[in-house]
Amino acid sequence: MLQELRAKTHGLVAKILLGLIVITFSFFGVESYFIGQTVDFVAKVGDREISQQDFRTRFDEFRQRQLEAANGAIDAKFFEQPAIKRRILDQLIDEQVLLVANEELGIAVPAQRLREEILKIPAFQRDGNFDAALYRARLSAQGMTPKAFDERIARDLATREIPMGVAMSTFVTDEEINSYLRLGGQLRDIRYVTLAKPELADVKVSEEEIAAFYTEHQQDFMSPEQVALDYIEVDAAKLDVNLTPDESTLKDRYEKEKSRFVTSEQRLASHILIKVAGSGGPEEQKKALEKARKIADEARAGKDFAELAKASSEDLGSRALGGDLGWLDKGMTDPAFEGALYSLEKGKISDPVLSPEGYHVIEVREIRPGKTRTFEEVRGELANDFGESERERVYNERSGRLIDLTYEDSTSLEPAAKELGLKVEKTALFSRMGGTGIAENPAIVQAAFSDQVLVQGNNSDKVELGPNHLAIIRIAEHKAATAKPIEEVRADIQRRIIEERVSKQAKARADELFARLEKGESIDALATDLKLPLSEERGIGRNAVKLDAALVNAAFALPHPESAGKAPVQVVALAGDEYALLKLDHVADADPTAVDQVTRESARNTLQQNLASVAARDFIAALRASMEIKVVEDRM
Repeated sequence: MLQELRAKTHGLVAKILLGLIVITFSFFGVESYFIGQTVDFVAKVGDREISQQDFRTRFDEFRQRQLEAANGAIDAKFFEQPAIKRRILDQLIDEQVLLVANEELGIAVPAQRLREEILKIPAFQRDGNFDAALYRARLSAQGMTPKAFDERIARDLATREIPMGVAMSTFVTDEEINSYLRLGGQLRDIRYVTLAKPELADVKVSEEEIAAFYTEHQQDFMSPEQVALDYIEVDAAKLDVNLTPDESTLKDRYEKEKSRFVTSEQRLASHILIKVAGSGGPEEQKKALEKARKIADEARAGKDFAELAKASSEDLGSRALGGDLGWLDKGMTDPAFEGALYSLEKGKISDPVLSPEGYHVIEVREIRPGKTRTFEEVRGELANDFGESERERVYNERSGRLIDLTYEDSTSLEPAAKELGLKVEKTALFSRMGGTGIAENPAIVQAAFSDQVLVQGNNSDKVELGPNHLAIIRIAEHKAATAKPIEEVRADIQRRIIEERVSKQAKARADELFARLEKGESIDALATDLKLPLSEERGIGRNAVKLDAALVNAAFALPHPESAGKAPVQVVALAGDEYALLKLDHVADADPTAVDQVTRESARNTLQQNLASVAARDFIAALRASMEIKVVEDRM
């Protein structure tokens, strides 16, 4: 970020603007800066703001997931749709709404639950167990502290509390299950006549028809707008970097980063939690403390700690395990809990320790002392790290200078290429749908057709192509969208005119025959008159696979027959300008008493999940309606 800031403060224009800012302050005073703060929120829920940065971060995460899932095969314009952006913003608004509701209802995520959630994250486990060193290393690689990560997980958990509570309050009655099974297993009998695609007697198309169609549908016959690019890219993986450090460099690095190779002391602990009942008043506190002291005394007197935990602990997560908390590092528990834990000797029992969750009685079962790995043990790791950091250092210097140079002279890439010894590459022409090579990347396509590059003719800002891989682009050639000559598209127009005629004739014929059925003519007589086969399907279900899905959907959309003479009929559009005339003869509901218990429970679970999802959505919608929410669409 600092590099980009430096890039934007070079050049004559930037210096002039900086001078104007200084003059403004000297006339109006520095206090005007503090009084008139820039408002940049995209949405506001009560007093809680969702900043443009919050929105952009979440939107970029969404875009990255979609591109990875589709291997990059998504048009860049997809992500610019207002509906897509609003969907992401609504997610952020829902989260803030839930956090506000949590505050008002006094709902908080207990520290123990937060800890349990983090302990079971697969990314922090080695051989199926939580590894504190791996936990810290993974967070460090993401530029995140344990505290910041804890806050993020706590926020995620908090936004699930109310929806989960609402979802768990829903229930399904036996009658609802019976109705679901009756409808889900319903079978229907149908008969139908298929009307084949008609053959036109007249396939001649006049010049006047071709000209009129061309004029009316000219947007269909446009050559798309295209651009070709000049670009410079810097890819850390392709940089010529010295990756072989000398011994003194590695030893110096080891001394500076020795704390990385220190395994902190760990303690294998168990605990018994006694919660403070009621509102947590003095009397409740006293009773909980007395109970915890009694348990501590019993443990010190020789009673098995695990059995005491199973009998008395109110921590549901560890009670069944005899209070086992596993190996604990510093920084993983409440400060009071940690202080008591690390003051105990092996095999000792603590006095009751008060935390926000209640009183803990702690047992230390084992102590694993801290250890510092030697230089020889970590030499390979240091060499590896040197190579990566050296490559990143060279990349940062090279890419930073490239950004500076292409910003200072935004009319060409040549000066930057010459100074840095890079080559200006070129692309072939491509449209907004993308092209080949670097133009396959949606970020390049978006930058190429941006106002800055296409309209103003400037160099682009940096375009991130991947980790430590960027490009700067500019327009080398631009071809505006133009209408293709009528001669070039004549055959296509003729084909489309004939297809439209066939489609209209097919629909008109189907509607005419359907009208005869509606007036009372039987489908048998109609099939005989048309000399067409009358097909029959008995006992088809909703998931029938041997029948055209359009026929199945139409059959199950029709109402029950009132009587044999008043069976409902329908005209059904099939593929390839074919139609079917459909009659529903009989409907048979499934017998819910005939299914086994496994099927019934599966139906109950499906209904429960559906009801829970709807209830949670409705509850969030009700919360939103009760809060003041402001959205600034043009800041998305």
